[in-house]
Amino acid sequence: MATVSQAEELLTTPEFCLRRTGRFLVAELLEPHRVLSTSVRNGGQTEHLRFLLNHQSCEGADHRERQTLMTETGLDGYHDRICKELEFDPHLVASMGTAANMNYAARTQASDGPLIVTAIVTAGVQGNAACAGDSAAWRETEKGWEKVAVLNGTINTILLINHSLTEGALARAIVTMTEAKSAALQQLAIRSLYSENFATGTGTDQYCIAAPLAKGKPLTSTSPHAKLGELIGVAVRDATLEALRWQNGLEPSTTRLLFHALGRYGVTEKTFLADIAPLLSEREFELLQKNLNSVVYEPRVAAAAFGMAAVLDRIRYGTLPGSVAHDVFRQYAAALATSLAAKPNCWVDFFNQLSNVDPENPAQAILSAIALGWSNKWR
Repeated sequence: MATVSQAEELLTTPEFCLRRTGRFLVAELLEPHRVLSTSVRNGGQTEHLRFLLNHQSCEGADHRERQTLMTETGLDGYHDRICKELEFDPHLVASMGTAANMNYAARTQASDGPLIVTAIVTAGVQGNAACAGDSAAWRETEKGWEKVAVLNGTINTILLINHSLTEGALARAIVTMTEAKSAALQQLAIRSLYSENFATGTGTDQYCIAAPLAKGKPLTSTSPHAKLGELIGVAVRDATLEALRWQNGLEPSTTRLLFHALGRYGVTEKTFLADIAPLLSEREFELLQKNLNSVVYEPRVAAAAFGMAAVLDRIRYGTLPGSVAHDVFRQYAAALATSLAAKPNCWVDFFNQLSNVDPENPAQAILSAIALGWSNKWR
């Protein structure tokens, strides 16, 4: 344990010691705990573990060498390998891996009197955010795993509770923790990369939850209706938000970006300029290129963009009948154009000019509204 004993000490309580060294973040349990985890080795529910480990296992993009290493050793063998690097007995470790930087790990505590919940989260969503029910990227067969798509992005959570829980309460904590993680993604309007839905997590999320075996009468509920469930929700939500702020630069002010609001409907930063160029004069396009941030970060434009996305969601989910879909969507397209032009009195005129917008082809309609607003801003 020489590596960890020389590590940076982040937090020590009577129940655990949290340390960071290089690519590794380690919570050492200082007394017996019941642990529930997704670890390949020692996963599920156990009562013998001593270390909860999160680590950066690869870079976020094109790190084929690390993928080859993990394939060659197998995930069990890889677990043993990283434990050896830390001089840990692999049978005493629950491990998680991610492309996220351990220096961006967020730590949050929530308390109610002597009851304390600690959440330590690393999070990245820009390459792997998904909504439950999206098309899957992997298939497990009797012969092993078949790869369907490339995955990058993970939310890893270590959740430490300083009081004993019943086995049922420990299991229920997973539900509350997951809902809290999804609440953080909802606050930031994180989209799935595999559908038009908002993300509820990533396809590779992992966790370790631990509670001491003999610390008071075991608590029976981690539901959001119980104070402990509230603490879990607050700690995990806030730690997830903080981790995403550092790893991906995601925070409320940056999510006003036009592409953040409407990217799931085809208006993306990568193709935006090429897509809108045919709708503008040469000079209008040149001016847009040189002042792009003033357009895509403009708060009233963001408000209209999120409104359009919400309407498109309601049309897609069947909340709004098809008989009103066109006109309702057109109203928001006109609002987007007037917001960009800074000419609210032109709404009726813009509404009339956008008569051909089609909610079945939202990207083209959105581009038309932006082009109309931009071309009229200085007229």
